[in-house]
Amino acid sequence: MEASDDELVGGADELVEPPNGVINELLNVGQEDNMQGEVEEFLGPQAEYNEEEEERKYYRRKRLGVIKNVLAASVGAMIVYSVYMGLLQMQLILHYDMTYREVKYSNLGLEDIDRKMLMGINVTPIIGLLYTPVLIRFLGTKWMMFLASGIYALFVSTNYWERYYTLVPSAVAIGVAIVPFWASLGNYITRMAQQYYEYVNYKEEHVQEQKKLPKGACHRYIIIFQSVFNIIFHLSFVFAQFPMRFVLNHYLNDNQHILFNVNSCGANISGVIPGFNTTVLTNLPRSMLLIQVESVLMGFAFLAMIIFLLLCGAAYRPTEEIDLRSIGWGNIFQLPFKHLRDYRLRLLCPFFIYSGFEVLFAVSGFSLSYGVCILGLDKLWLLILVYGLSCSIFSSLCLGLLRLPRWVCLMGGAAVHAVLLVALLCFSLCPHPDKSTQYLGPLLVIIALWGLGTALNKTGVSILLGMLYAEEKERLDFVYTIYHWWQAIAIFIVYLWSNLPMRAKLSILLATLLLACYCYWVMERRLASKVPFRLPRIPRPRHKVTNHSPAQIVSHCQTYLRSAMSALENGLDAPLTIYSEGERSDVI
Repeated sequence: MEASDDELVGGADELVEPPNGVINELLNVGQEDNMQGEVEEFLGPQAEYNEEEEERKYYRRKRLGVIKNVLAASVGAMIVYSVYMGLLQMQLILHYDMTYREVKYSNLGLEDIDRKMLMGINVTPIIGLLYTPVLIRFLGTKWMMFLASGIYALFVSTNYWERYYTLVPSAVAIGVAIVPFWASLGNYITRMAQQYYEYVNYKEEHVQEQKKLPKGACHRYIIIFQSVFNIIFHLSFVFAQFPMRFVLNHYLNDNQHILFNVNSCGANISGVIPGFNTTVLTNLPRSMLLIQVESVLMGFAFLAMIIFLLLCGAAYRPTEEIDLRSIGWGNIFQLPFKHLRDYRLRLLCPFFIYSGFEVLFAVSGFSLSYGVCILGLDKLWLLILVYGLSCSIFSSLCLGLLRLPRWVCLMGGAAVHAVLLVALLCFSLCPHPDKSTQYLGPLLVIIALWGLGTALNKTGVSILLGMLYAEEKERLDFVYTIYHWWQAIAIFIVYLWSNLPMRAKLSILLATLLLACYCYWVMERRLASKVPFRLPRIPRPRHKVTNHSPAQIVSHCQTYLRSAMSALENGLDAPLTIYSEGERSDVI
């Protein structure tokens, strides 16, 4: 018995190894408890997570994205027009030279091709009102800008092979793209201002529910973004002179040869420069040099396309773009014409026309009939460069509308241009190549002041349209289409009047400016008197929700109810099945 008791005591002291299965079960239970605790800790409320702070960071990134979109659209448009105007200027000067035409393209008739090319650029946009809104709504604002920049790049590429069947069709394509491109840009910049307001005030109830913005809510951002766009875009006049300054100027004849038969300049002349010599080049540029210049311009045109494609975000949410298209293409076609019933747009039409007049007069009328006629062709680049710098710098003055009334910009620019037009009506002289440098300073001052008026006019009109229709985001493309269509009409008129006397051109400009100021005053007076304006009703979006008839929908509902009752009677073991006309269509 003692031995057995000792064995028992000894057995109690020794650790008996349990079976392996028991150990694994214990470990699994412990691991499951640990994993469940880790999951609960991960899914539970985080002490370091601040929902309000994360939301604030998210909308800050959204605001930075809007600023990036504005800068990208501005730089892209500036590059497109730098390339377009620089190439067109160099091309027209080369084709004007009789030696260049006879030696390189004797049997092509480049002079006739240039006339038809300019006709394509200037005449085609007058039908832009018919297709611009349809294109913008079909493609979207961003993709319309991208496609238009591609058409400008196509125009550059056709200059590698200068033929009638390359230059003229590409010029017509540019004429087709001008109004949609500018309408998309105006719409895009204004939409970015609206989006920026929404991202700043994301906690407001009307923003969260995507309702119409309060009146005047985003005017501040419209002023800033439109000013920034014009500051950057007007630099295109500066960069467009690089091919002229660094390439073509080295091949120009001296002023005594070019201006030998010119007897008068300024207000006394008719046409552009009567008596201007048809041989302006001392020797012809090498073909390889011209190909290199065109290749550089082509590279920048592709860069602009990439900027529009990769750096510009969408102007509307996907659901908003679907709604914009879903009102019907017939309604989209008609709405620009119906918007002309709004007296605000009708009374601004003279300003739209004058806006097209004055820019073309600066780069073709004053720069040639006053600048080149007196100073010589080698100073053309300097005149337009000063004009572009002036436009860019003075566009920043429109930021003063943050504190001043909105009429200050338009009336200020109109006052500057009115004084200059009266002065130009009295300014005429006979060219003296030996004394031409003494007129350089006054002409640069005049072109700089004209740039001041252009900056206030162009930026002021864009800001005014954005402020008038800031709360109507579904109408912006129609409004900017009307604006740039009237500008296209003005471009066409300038193309037609090229052979008129200079005093007639200046008188038309002055009369249009005075009429524009009067109409604008009438518009502001009506708005101050709270005269109601007429806006066309935009139809509701017509979404295609279902293809089933009401009878089929009722039949499906009855079948579903019978299936549900049958499943309940069977203890919810059977699936709920919907049948349509005896065939299974879905299982719930």
